Amino acid sequence: MDQMPSLDELLSKLQAIGGSDLHLKVGSPPAYRIDGVLHLAELASLTSQHTAELLNALLPEHLKEGSDEVTDFDFAYGMSGVGRFRVNSYRQRGSVNIVVRAVAPSSQDFAALGLPETVAKVCDEQDGLILVTGPTGSGKTTTVAAMIDYINTNRRANIITLEDPIEVLHKDKRSIVSQREVGVDTMSYAEGMRSILRQDPNVIYVGELRHPEALEAALVAAETGHLVISTMYTIDAVETVHRILDSFPPYQQRRIRQMLGTSLRGVISQRLLPKIEGQGRVPAVEIMLGTEGIRERLVDPDKMEELVEQIVEGGFYGMQTFDQAITARYDAGEVSFSDALMHVTSPRDFKIATGVMTSAGPSAPPSV
Repeated sequence: MDQMPSLDELLSKLQAIGGSDLHLKVGSPPAYRIDGVLHLAELASLTSQHTAELLNALLPEHLKEGSDEVTDFDFAYGMSGVGRFRVNSYRQRGSVNIVVRAVAPSSQDFAALGLPETVAKVCDEQDGLILVTGPTGSGKTTTVAAMIDYINTNRRANIITLEDPIEVLHKDKRSIVSQREVGVDTMSYAEGMRSILRQDPNVIYVGELRHPEALEAALVAAETGHLVISTMYTIDAVETVHRILDSFPPYQQRRIRQMLGTSLRGVISQRLLPKIEGQGRVPAVEIMLGTEGIRERLVDPDKMEELVEQIVEGGFYGMQTFDQAITARYDAGEVSFSDALMHVTSPRDFKIATGVMTSAGPSAPPSV
């Protein structure tokens, strides 16, 4: 085994190999996640002293005081000439483990990221709520950074962000961008949202809508002439709507439905699929837009089950379900049949759409 490299060497290698995450766990060698798969480096296993020293090198000064009494940290770290990273540390059996995520630069445009043109059209909205959703590691941060950069490039606006931590740095272009970090520039998302409307924003980005107070504040801002962008850890558009409604007690849900019907401009849900040639991943994107048909079903609880049907039939507006997006990727030869089948919501419908199965039963298997 090779000698343990320095922090700079570990992070430089993460960027050089195109990895998304670096795992530093006591008792194991450093591990890199590449295209969704974890690879152990051919290095010695880390000791508790190693990870403690690495955390001390990563921690910003304002977090070091009293750090021995804190079990979890979540913060951003920048290395000149290498890039920016999101760092999460936690204790496991009394020792420190660290996960470092590489943050993509903000200069990537929608086409380079493989995102549909509809995403740009949604960003042209002057007000309302846009949600970017997906599981951890699905590219939400990268997509939001591209959205903010698009607005910054094409619109004269005051953009204010609330982030925990700040991941992608934005320079002023046609807009001015103020980035506020929770715990440093404001005590909480809720406190930041309470004051943000007094800062004359046109566009507001809230890193995550976790609590009812922040959710309601975002809806109020979206209803009162501001474009609000945020993220949620939900798997698709319909679950996103249910998650929002379930955050509130039943007696408030009618009002929240009305607010959603008025303000929701779009839900962009993402999954990343491995490319068929084995290098990199491509996004499959579900898009639900705030059309009249969608608004009607958001407001009426008896029609909620019709949301998926509205998305399926909303191609004219730029809407698509995950299954439609994944089928298009498969038809274009970008993903394999097995990977597509693993990620679609309805495997049977996918098989029928690709000719592998008919309504009468299975046909010949695909060659890919």
